[in-house]
Amino acid sequence: MAASDSIRIGLVGSGFLAKTRARCYRRVAGVRAELVAVASSDPDKAMAFAAEHGVAQVESDVYALLARDDIDLVDLCVPNHLHRRFAVAAAEAGKHVVCTKPLTAFSGHGFDNPTEARRIAKTEPGRMLELALADGRAMIAAAEAAGTRLLYGENWIYAPSVVKARELAAASGGVLLEMRGWEAHSGSHAEHAKSWELAGGGALLRLGAHPIGAMLQLKREEGQRLRGIPTRPVAVTAEVADLSRAAGLAPERTAVATGWKGVENWGCVNLAFSDGTRATAFGSDVQLGGMQSRLELMGSNFRLSCNLSPNDLVAAYAPDEAAFDGVYLQEKLGTRAGWSTPMPDEDWSSGHLAMCEAFVGDVAGGRAPLADGSLGLDVVEVVYAAYLSAAEGRRVALGARPAEGGTGS
Repeated sequence: MAASDSIRIGLVGSGFLAKTRARCYRRVAGVRAELVAVASSDPDKAMAFAAEHGVAQVESDVYALLARDDIDLVDLCVPNHLHRRFAVAAAEAGKHVVCTKPLTAFSGHGFDNPTEARRIAKTEPGRMLELALADGRAMIAAAEAAGTRLLYGENWIYAPSVVKARELAAASGGVLLEMRGWEAHSGSHAEHAKSWELAGGGALLRLGAHPIGAMLQLKREEGQRLRGIPTRPVAVTAEVADLSRAAGLAPERTAVATGWKGVENWGCVNLAFSDGTRATAFGSDVQLGGMQSRLELMGSNFRLSCNLSPNDLVAAYAPDEAAFDGVYLQEKLGTRAGWSTPMPDEDWSSGHLAMCEAFVGDVAGGRAPLADGSLGLDVVEVVYAAYLSAAEGRRVALGARPAEGGTGS
């Protein structure tokens, strides 16, 4: 497409993530990002959202939004079970799509009985993997057929700390031998995150997808730079669990989220790559004291540590909850009393701002995004192969990969 100096955006959703996106699009530099309309399943929330974020129009549903001629890019801030349906519809309407992580998920797939999703997750993890991959492939195919972009909303890839680490790793000329990454906090903002039929997975999918996406992108780029072919994951081993069901746990002394409906609140996956290197990623909903997002990179001639959250730019002490009342400190902090690390600009440090700016520039300039649908599909494959590995207690090989030097064994 021809370069443009303005991209018109339609937001689908009016919750926590949509609010983050709206703030970030308002701060995009260079190409102008214009928030044209918002659609939400809750009309009252949509109206309040539009008033708060200066969005001109509120649409009754996603299809009314997609029918508009004055929207170039649709950002889907909706539960996982809606990703394929809305992304395909958006592509067919000629819109570019930002789909937040995970790209897609096994989440109901039209089963009339909600418990069927949980049954398949428990007894047929291989089928779960196949259905999730089919959804992701359908989303990519729809965008390709329409000549539109499918942008994968993984903010870690655009976080300043990860961007700098990528630059340093490339400058070293070395090889990433081991990566360790995690995101952890005390539980999701959304109630729908606790069920298979709506979320399609637990902590590994919802939180672990962040470090997995960053790791896969780093190895893709490294392989292309060093050998002319992307380095890809070839096998996984994994464990998952609902630690809120631990023996002896007393509700009155439990501050982390409970009530998970078959999904894990802790998951860990080990990845083997086609060049013989390794990575470990985990997601956890059992950590108090605020969000922690970390990526550790061990190279053949370097070591890098990325602290997305928390960081120590500001340290604060409050004698009680009321001391900093009304001021945002940090996501999932839990308490304002005592020491904390208020985040000066969480949209910047998390990578959300740079991601939105990059996506707007990608669409305006007709360039390929750093985080695209194929990367999102690889993350889906890793996570659902991890669920298969955890269920069957074995190493799971991933789909056929291009041959290259090195071994994944």
